Amino acid sequence: MVFADRHEAGVKLAAALGKYAGQPDVAVVALPRGGVVPGRVVADALDAPLDIVVPRKIGAPSDEEYAIGAVTEAGQVVWNEAERAGYDPAKLAAIIKKETAEAARRLGKFRAGLPPLDLRGKMVIIVDDGVATGFTMLAAIATVRSRQPRRIVVAVPVGPPDSLARIGSVADEVIALERPDSFQAIGSFYEEFDQVDDGAVMRLLHPQSD
Repeated sequence: MVFADRHEAGVKLAAALGKYAGQPDVAVVALPRGGVVPGRVVADALDAPLDIVVPRKIGAPSDEEYAIGAVTEAGQVVWNEAERAGYDPAKLAAIIKKETAEAARRLGKFRAGLPPLDLRGKMVIIVDDGVATGFTMLAAIATVRSRQPRRIVVAVPVGPPDSLARIGSVADEVIALERPDSFQAIGSFYEEFDQVDDGAVMRLLHPQSD
């Protein structure tokens, strides 16, 4: 399956999550930037509130696009231990510091002074536009789990089976519309996969202010 864009992916995810519609204890949490588009669609379809968590990928010092881990907004790190061992700890510490600061910046900007949702005892659905290695999602789950939800469901349009299995080991449920064995990049499963800018995230999170 190839999705037209993130909005269509959100519509299809919402259909797969239909059993959770209208339940008063459901909350949707999206990963900015790209995950906020399907996250908004899912939240509206389920009549649930939408919030964000902002984990950040830790890219390899030799290739920042290649994830060797991720850091939560609180600074907790999830590693691919086999990959981590091959890099200078000082260089990794500098990357962690940089990405933690960027997470704080995005949280402050995107929330616009509003407090985070109270997730205690809630059924939380974490949405992104896809997973590749899965480490960013693992960091997102760690953040949500620290806020004491009743249950965590991860919902994504696409992800490789090994990454989804890794996520399934810490989430209560994983819903993925596509689980291709051959996986190159999330964007290859979308006809349109343009970058989502900060302004779009703000509009999606705070539609009442338009």
